Amino acid sequence: MLAWRVQADALGDLDGESMRLLKQTASASAADQITPVLAIGDRRRRTLLPGTILSRDWNGQTHRVMVIAGAYAWDGKTYDSLSQVAFAITGTRWNGPRFFGLRDKIHSDGGAN
Repeated sequence: MLAWRVQADALGDLDGESMRLLKQTASASAADQITPVLAIGDRRRRTLLPGTILSRDWNGQTHRVMVIAGAYAWDGKTYDSLSQVAFAITGTRWNGPRFFGLRDKIHSDGGAN
């Protein structure tokens, strides 16, 4: 515990959402402890239904990606992941869900929304 405190003092403590989750988990009964963890996981892994259109403006162009069964269609080709689509659009490695606005953005202070 002492080593963690020294590290937290030097590098920063847990973000607010993590602290709330830990406090909520500590106060919940054993049967209810898994619920907050699942809720956070659900927010991060949104299920996109086939037919959903994702849109992103990049370098003055609007790019539209269609979700199809088990893949994504963009510019006449199919891709296994949104990260592959983001790479095809930008030429650089991106987290696909973040590129298309499906994940929380990171603030300059290192915390998530």
